[in-house]
Amino acid sequence: MIDAVAPSRELNARMDNDQQETFRELLRAQRVWDTTLPAFDPATAPGTPLPLFHRWFAEAVAAGQTEPHTMTLATVDEQGRPDVRTLMLHDADERGWHFASHVTSAKGRQLAARPAAALGFYWAAQGRQIRVRGRVTAGASAESQADLHARSTGALAAALTGRQSEVLGSREELATASQAAWERAQAEPDAPVPTWTRYVLQPYEVEFFQGDERRQHVRLRYRREESGRARELLWP
Repeated sequence: MIDAVAPSRELNARMDNDQQETFRELLRAQRVWDTTLPAFDPATAPGTPLPLFHRWFAEAVAAGQTEPHTMTLATVDEQGRPDVRTLMLHDADERGWHFASHVTSAKGRQLAARPAAALGFYWAAQGRQIRVRGRVTAGASAESQADLHARSTGALAAALTGRQSEVLGSREELATASQAAWERAQAEPDAPVPTWTRYVLQPYEVEFFQGDERRQHVRLRYRREESGRARELLWP
């Protein structure tokens, strides 16, 4: 009897290998920072990280960086396993870096169990990234609702849809819930969403990274100490 399975497996294996090699070639062909990068002299940096963050953010906007207000948020779940996602920055002030979500979402549950997190900003237009680590606290209900109602109708509709991170039965179920939420958001622009929560990450460490074409990257880290803020350079 002729074994038709073996040739099929060999063919599939060759196709998988070809696809893998195509991916590797494509990956190796990518270039980083195909532009002139700005200089950064850490000696001129302010004594605290917030003014430098504000300045770099404005410079990222001026450089045409796409969505500079998006960032990655890393948390840890109840089993100690890391988790990460991309979301929007809502503010950065003397209290810390602000973001929002449902308290019932995966990130909300993780922060309730382990209220520490890390943020990451990457602004490729200037070869810059910023890393922020610290403790996270939840804002009061009034602050959280004010944050939500200051945003767009679409944002309110998404919040009203709710059930973030839960298993979805079908796309049709989502479409029905989203349509109802849109209609309510338009009719009730101040509709409350009790689970919506504004969080603030109070940093104990902030690092500013300026890329360099020759890989002599500049890394400036601010660390919180009892006596104030310590500043130190890091090897790239």
